[in-house]
This record gives sequence, structure tokens and C-alpha cells, in this order.
Amino acid sequence: MGDREAAIIKVIDSLSSVDARLWDICANPDGDPYNPFVSHAFLSALEESGSATRRTGWLAQHVLLEDGDGNIAGCMPMYLKNHSRGEYVFDYGWANAFENAGGRYYPKLQSSVPFTPATGPRLLTPPGRGREAAEDTLIAGAVEICKRHETSSLHITFLPERQWKRLGEVGLLQRTDQQFHWLNRGYRSFDDFLSDLSSRKRKMIRKERERAHSNGVEVEWVTGSDLTEEHWDAFFTFYMDTGARKWGSPYLTREFFSLVGERMADDVLLVMARRGGNPIAGALNFIGGEALYGRNWGAIEHHPFLHFECCYYQAIEFAIERGLARVEAGAQGEHKLARGYVPSRTYSAHWIANSSFREAVSEYLERERQHVDHDIELLGEYAPFRHDAGAREQQEDDF
Repeated sequence: MGDREAAIIKVIDSLSSVDARLWDICANPDGDPYNPFVSHAFLSALEESGSATRRTGWLAQHVLLEDGDGNIAGCMPMYLKNHSRGEYVFDYGWANAFENAGGRYYPKLQSSVPFTPATGPRLLTPPGRGREAAEDTLIAGAVEICKRHETSSLHITFLPERQWKRLGEVGLLQRTDQQFHWLNRGYRSFDDFLSDLSSRKRKMIRKERERAHSNGVEVEWVTGSDLTEEHWDAFFTFYMDTGARKWGSPYLTREFFSLVGERMADDVLLVMARRGGNPIAGALNFIGGEALYGRNWGAIEHHPFLHFECCYYQAIEFAIERGLARVEAGAQGEHKLARGYVPSRTYSAHWIANSSFREAVSEYLERERQHVDHDIELLGEYAPFRHDAGAREQQEDDF
């Protein structure tokens, strides 16, 4: 990066203020696995569509690191927030405790991808000799911004483990949680994956898939230039119907989907279910360099196991076909375990201004990490795999 003393930290309130190519050089540099969510295309679509804005409680305060020559040496997506919605790393208890003690928890700073519980880099820097120094400067800059705003805290969520460890080394509080991810063990087909499962689980999954396709239901993959506004119209109807029933107020606007289709269609997999030729349900996924990320689901007709088929089994088939290492199927859902998705850690790091509150949260997080470790170990014992699955032996004819 050059002389660290000459580094300049800037804050921008819109992705439109920075050239997409320069942002993406830091967000998805050559040699790192591609992550669609930190791309300029995805983040700017959230802003320009009105999904993540000041009005919705996500005021952009993105951090840029410039070297002595004015070149962008790093960046960090960050937002000033007056609530904790759309984050999936829950701190409502922290907020209540701090405010009950006379403090003011909001506003706070949040470094994440809005509405997206998917692991990815947050300290965005090109690889090389100066990477760690650039990351340290970014986090120091973010903490200084927190102090100048007089906010209670800074939260950096769904980090890769390497960045999480580094932030712990420089003094941030460390938090873990768990999701369910499907891991590709070199499978050649969906049946190859099934061969790793116990006989009972194989039969269960086959029956679920068969029932999902009953009643004339057909499922297709739509990606790249095949995506049209008609697809997005249908999916938005699903999204709004299901989202309104489950959460009350869905986060994403209709324009967001059009912008994604316009700017990054090759990164999108839309699993669409039809009956009698009419679209009835869909699952939206994003394609990374190593992973398929399941993001949103919706349906206007309800058929047994169609949710599992579109969100989990079709994702596995696609990942196998593309040679992807894993499927990250989003937040929550222990029902995923029986379908081949195993517990996997997620990571976040936190800076808290008030020293007494920071000490209390630190003690809580130490206990919480132990509980997460125990839960992952316990849930792993219920994974549906054969005990000898690692041997990849030929199966008997009980398919």
C-alpha cells in the first residue's frame, strides 16, 4: 500500500461515488474466490432500488482507504443504523440491556451486506504484501468513525474466519453462530451424494422429491441471459406473498430484482416451479466462485416438499453440476440437517465504546461461543451420513 502514514480514510454515502471497477478490484481481486454480495453491482442495486437507504434505516457510510497517490487500496461496506433489522446476527438483547442501564444503543455502525446472512469479506483489500496493514488501517478508520459519530458500537458480521481472527487480535470482541451448509465431497451426481447417506435418509429424500413433482409440478433453472422481467415479476409476487405472511414487511423492492438481472445475471440462479405452465414458486440463489448461496424463497401455491425441492435439492444438483464446494442455504433451519446440510460456524466481530458494557458483552460472548461449539458437535452427531461414508463404498441395492 505504500507509506501507511500517507494513507487517507474517506467515507462515502453512496456506491455511486466510487468507480465500480476500482471497488471490485478490492472486493473480488484475482486469486480470491468470487463473492457476489460484496460486488459493486449487488451493493449498488440495494441502494439504488431503495432497499437499503436512509429511509429504511441503512445509511451508507462506506469506508475507502486511499494511498499516498490517491489510489484506492481498500474499502469496507458500512452503514449507520437506527435499528437491528435485516442483519441475522441478533443484538436485541444487547440493545435492551444497554438502554435499561441508561445508555443509548442506536445509532450503531454495521459492516455487512444488508439482508444477506452469507459469509464474505468485509475488509476489502487486494492480496499482497500490504494486505494485513491495509485491513488494520480500515478497521482503525471504522472505529474512529464510530467515535466521531458517537455511536455505541461497530458490528462486522458474517466474516471469513481469517478476518475474524485478525479482528480479535486487534481487540474486537469475537462472536460465533452456526448455519447449515451442504458440502461437496467430490460428488458426480445427486445419486452419488445420496449414496453417502443412510438408507433411511436416502429413501426419505427420494420420496420427498417424488411428491414435490406430483400434481404436474415442473422445476427449471433460469440463469444468465434467459432471465427476463416476466421471471422477476413472478418471483416478486412469490417473495411478497411469502414474506408478508412470515415477516410482515419484506425488505427488497421490485426494482432491486430488475437491477440484479441487468447487472449480474450470470451470478443468478432462479429455481422456478411451474404447474400447468404457470409459475407457482421460486428460489433465488447467487453463484459464487466456490459456493451457491440460497437467498429468497416464495410460493403462491403450496405443495408437499416443494420448498425442500426448490431450495435444497435443486441447489445441491446445481452445485454438483458446476463443481461448487458448498451450498449456503441461509439462516436458521435445523430441518436442513436431515437433508444433508451440516452445521457450520459463522463469525462476527464487535467494537463497543462503553468499557463497562464491553466487558459485560465479552463475558457473555465467551459463554455463547462455548454453547455454539457444543451445539455444532451435538448436531453433527445427527447428520444423515453413513458412518463409513468417507470410504465412498459401492452401495447395496436399497435405493
